[in-house]
Amino acid sequence: MTMKYKNMEELIEIVKKLRSPQGCPWDREQTHDSLRANMLEEAYEAVDAIDDNDVKHLKEELGDVLLQVLLHSQIAQDNGEFTIEDVAEELKDKLIHRHPHVFGNAKIDNPDEVLQAWDKLKAEEKTHRKSAMDGISRSQAALISAQKISKKAVKTGFEWPNEESLYECIFSEFEEFKQAEKEQNKTHMEEEYGDILFALVNLARWNKIDAEQALLKANKKFEKRFRKMEELAVKPLNDYSFEEFDMLWKQAKKELAKAGK
Repeated sequence: MTMKYKNMEELIEIVKKLRSPQGCPWDREQTHDSLRANMLEEAYEAVDAIDDNDVKHLKEELGDVLLQVLLHSQIAQDNGEFTIEDVAEELKDKLIHRHPHVFGNAKIDNPDEVLQAWDKLKAEEKTHRKSAMDGISRSQAALISAQKISKKAVKTGFEWPNEESLYECIFSEFEEFKQAEKEQNKTHMEEEYGDILFALVNLARWNKIDAEQALLKANKKFEKRFRKMEELAVKPLNDYSFEEFDMLWKQAKKELAKAGK
């Protein structure tokens, strides 16, 4: 390894020492399972830094993500499973194999062709997968999972003939939910509500919208407007009627728009 990766070498040794009998009691007792939540949390914090366009913060958060990779690799090494070198080797081989237009003689001219080639090569690697639904993470956010399930189904040709038929599906799901609501059957209501969300995810995919990002933006927009409402309120919000709330919401929306927010 060249000198420019000296810090990486030292970092690997630091994590190894933390896990050693002479190291840190907390680090020593960690397992893949105990660190599961940390991996998710650090990844989300890195994404927050990306969304905030905060490069300094992103550098810090990527370090925290890297720490999780190194810890899991050291735990695996301690268990006789694999090492960080094995992780790097497998990733290196995968990247070379999936980029024949860079490391081989394949001719690919645009991003769409790259994705098609990637999917084909991935399928060749994952011969154990029998269903189009195989390979979908069970731990990711439900909206992200729904998008992936939908895209995988479409690749097999399972698609609405046009957008109008998709809208008809969405409206029918709302009607089915209303029927379940009349029955006051919570299990049926939950099922139909899930169908509404899944249909709406398909509408987003049809229009090349990322449903997860759309909802995140809606969450942020609502939070921003609600905070502005709290600033504008002249009495406790609990004392506002629906009509007063509506007026306050519209005022908050107008002031934020005026401020370019």
